[in-house]
Amino acid sequence: MKFQYGKVLGAAAVTAMTLAPLPASAASTLEQVKARGSVNCQVGRPEAGTFMLSPEGVWYGRDVAVCRAVAAAIFGDPSKVEFQIVAGGARFTSLANGESDLMVRAATNTLKRETQLGLDFTTVNFYDGQGFMVPKSSGIKSALELDGATVCMDPGTTGVANVADFASRNKITINPLMFQDRQVRLATYLKGGCDAITTDRSGLASDRASFPNPDEHEILPETISKEPLGAFVRQGDSQWRNIVTWVVHAMVTAEEIGLTSKNIDEAKAKPQSADQSRFLGLEGDLNVGLGLSPEWAYNIIKHVGNYGEVYDLYMGDGPEGGPKGMGIPRAGSLNASYIDGGLIFAPPFN
Repeated sequence: MKFQYGKVLGAAAVTAMTLAPLPASAASTLEQVKARGSVNCQVGRPEAGTFMLSPEGVWYGRDVAVCRAVAAAIFGDPSKVEFQIVAGGARFTSLANGESDLMVRAATNTLKRETQLGLDFTTVNFYDGQGFMVPKSSGIKSALELDGATVCMDPGTTGVANVADFASRNKITINPLMFQDRQVRLATYLKGGCDAITTDRSGLASDRASFPNPDEHEILPETISKEPLGAFVRQGDSQWRNIVTWVVHAMVTAEEIGLTSKNIDEAKAKPQSADQSRFLGLEGDLNVGLGLSPEWAYNIIKHVGNYGEVYDLYMGDGPEGGPKGMGIPRAGSLNASYIDGGLIFAPPFN
């Protein structure tokens, strides 16, 4: 799969509004998206690996690929996405209010988020866990040595409670220093304003990659939480939840049955198995319940790639001739395919 930034239709800053469900008579999300001609997809501020901006102002990355895959499934065109940047404290409210059609920004599935915010989690596209990073010059080799330390972190995230729980379990004191703005948080850390920084381990790898001297910083070995990350949608529209969920399942299934962006056209002309025929829409009616064309899954893989391709592009070593990936090995991790002992698998595609 050759790396391509693709085309972006625009970007928007969205502010919080009062939480209110859509009226029962409102058009479905799919109908609204089709009428608008694009998917409103909420991502975070640029962060290496997950959601990044090219020098030309075009979005790309692991979570961006989910946005583009949804657009490909609906329109056959991955560029029909309106990317939205929302402040961290307003992200869930903005989605619940209908400003965004889905949110894919390294957000963790939790009980409260699924039961008190008017939102539904779809499915995991990356398994992560929270960790700590320190300057190598500190000599700290374990998070257990952070007793009395000041730690920079994001407010309003699962990370705050995770750190408090970790400190309580291990009978140490950690002093949180909160920053809404990621760049201010990183600058404070680099200037010595805090002893350590904490977020998901993939986020720490992203932060370190952005530093002037990445080798001067070390991610500590402890993982202090479970962070199943994926897309959220509003409650009350099961068709739309199914679409976003099965878009990710399609990317996983394609890898399982040997379909890639490079061989998808060859497979369509001459499928090698019944499951490939079903996947490609050549037989069966798997598209009907989703309200999409028979080629919806084909379009995802053709234009975006399967799960493994996307992982390699952004979380692995990166594409030939494109930006360097995060260098996070997939083999032996929770993000390996279930065939290889990981947790990434899709329900039956039938």
